[in-house]
Parts: sequence; C-alpha cells; structure tokens
Amino acid sequence: MKRFNICAILAGIVIVASHAANAAYPAAQAVTVNGQQVYLPSSNSRVVGTRMPTQSVTTPAAAAPTRITGSLPRVGSTATAAGRQYYQPADYDRLADSGLYVGLSAGYSASVMGSMRADYTGETDAAFVPGAFKDADFKTDTVIPLQLSVGASINNDIRVDFSYLRYSNISYPNTIESSNGSGGYVQAQVDGGAVTANATMLNIYYNIDSYTGYLAGGSLRPYIGAGVGLSLNTIADYVAYDNTFYEIAPTDSNGNVIADAGKISGVSDVYAYHNGGTTEQLAFMLEGGLTTEMDGGIKLDFFVRYANLGRVKTSGSIVVSQTEWLADGAGGEYEAPYDSVFHYTNWYESGRLSMVDVGVRLRLQF
Repeated sequence: MKRFNICAILAGIVIVASHAANAAYPAAQAVTVNGQQVYLPSSNSRVVGTRMPTQSVTTPAAAAPTRITGSLPRVGSTATAAGRQYYQPADYDRLADSGLYVGLSAGYSASVMGSMRADYTGETDAAFVPGAFKDADFKTDTVIPLQLSVGASINNDIRVDFSYLRYSNISYPNTIESSNGSGGYVQAQVDGGAVTANATMLNIYYNIDSYTGYLAGGSLRPYIGAGVGLSLNTIADYVAYDNTFYEIAPTDSNGNVIADAGKISGVSDVYAYHNGGTTEQLAFMLEGGLTTEMDGGIKLDFFVRYANLGRVKTSGSIVVSQTEWLADGAGGEYEAPYDSVFHYTNWYESGRLSMVDVGVRLRLQF
C-alpha cells in the first residue's frame, strides 16, 4: 500500500513538471536572419512564471545601387591625353605593338621629284658637250621601291627599326635641251642614264591614336614616322647625241664658206659619252599611315612616304666625238678624214632626287 502511494506521488510530480516545462518554453517558429536560423516565440504562446525579456530582430533593407558619374577611365598608353575613343580591351591589345619584328614593304612612287643640270653650263666650249642643258626632269617608268626592316617596339606607342630601301627604274628623259653656245638651246637625244638609290635609315614611328582614336570601328590604328640615314645614289653611263650643224666659218650672202682651204668650217654629229658615278648622300624620310592586323601576329601598315635621297652626280668624265668639216678654199667644205675626239674632266652633271610613295608594309611580330 505504501508502495502504491509513493508511485502515485512520483507520477504526479512528473506530470506537474512536464506542464511547467511547456509553460516556460512555448512552441517557437524558425526564421532566417543574415544567413543564420533564429527561433522566435509564436504569437499565441503564453509565458507562465518568469517572463522572458522581449528581443527585437530587424531584417536590414536592400542597399540602393551606387551611381557612378564622370568620364570613363582612360585606356592605352597615353591615358591622360584627351580625345581617345574607347574600345574593348581585346580590340586595343589586338593592335598593340610589342616585341621584335621584321618587315617587308612594296610601294609605288606616285611622284618623282628633282632634275639633272649640267654644272658646266657657263664654261667655254660647253656647246660642244651635249649635257650642258636646262633643268631636265627625271624620266620614270614604274618605280616600285622595296624596303626591308628589322625593329622592335619600345612601348605600345613607339617602335624603332633599321631599314634598307631601294629605288630603281629612274633615268634621264629621252630628250634634253642642250646649250648651243650662243645663249640658246637645241634638242639632243639621250640614251642611258639609269638612276638607282640604295638607302639605309634608322626610323622611329609613333602611334597617334591617343589623339585621333582608332579608326574604322577600332580596326585601324594611325601612326607617323621619320627616319634619317645614308643613300648611295648611282647614275649609269649615258650618251647624248646632238645632230645640229654648227657653223664656225662665216659665209657670204650666197652661202659660200669664207675660209682658207683646210680650215675647220663647221661641226656636226656630236656624241658626248658621260661616265656615270656614285655618291653617298644624307637621306631622310617622313611617313604617315594606318596599321591593321591579320591572323598569326602579322600587321599591315598602309603608308604614304616622302623620301629625300640627296644628290645624284656623275663622275665628271666626258668623251666627245664629233664630225668636223673643212673649207676647200672655193666656198665649199668637206668632211674631215679623221676622227675628232676630246676628253673633258671635272665636268659634272648633278641634281636632287626625292619622291612620294604609297605602299603597304607587312610586319611579322615575335
């Protein structure tokens, strides 16, 4: 009987304790705050006994987006220069200059400027040396200048190269106006006199897209360049033929020669053989163009170039062969039975040579 009472008392204590626990810790709902799970009291729960302090939980509101104003950040090497156009970095890097390169260019000389002139025009007996002529512009066939370059980029804006540039197919015109010894000029035929120039130059190029921006939607990058060096200018041998008949002895009203028998009365068929020459001259060039890129690290420069190659000059040696006529003493004349040959030295022809070229350069970067 005692055991039963004791068990009943224990059972009552367990039931009361369980009821009290439910009152102290009511049902809760789970919420997520800042990525963590937090249990909050339910709205219909009641607290029996000691009341728990009220805790306020606030969920932060989403931050408003930050507005950025002002100019876009500069790109490229000259970040502070005004006027640059902006493109995706891939477009900019695609046209960037970097590392060593070799280049090969071909062009067309759209304009060949300069002329040859006899330096001895005012000398005595210059009339008997065809070539003592007025300024004679160069005769040009299709001039295709070829250039080989080896260089490197200093940075994304500047590159430097050493180049070999060759011009050919330049010559004298077919006819010149040769001095007649009396202040006038006569037509003389010319054969030969081809001009060749071989120039070696140190060149520097600067990309100006910092000021102009890329062109054609970012596919063309403008640049300018300048170079200075030495040019070996060679002119080949040539012959000038003057078929004018030059009267030496006076004639009367009937055309009879007034001269003693055997005296020279006239000269005709004058051939002047001019020895060519080679001179070393200071040369320079100015260039502007646009760069684009092909696959495989190959760049193309489309350029316009002005090249000044200095002077072209002969060796000064001239051999003249002419036909002499002798008076017969009776008013007539006859061809001399001998060859009349003269050798002139230090009688030079010279002139400046420059041209404007258009062309394309292929550059392979390493």
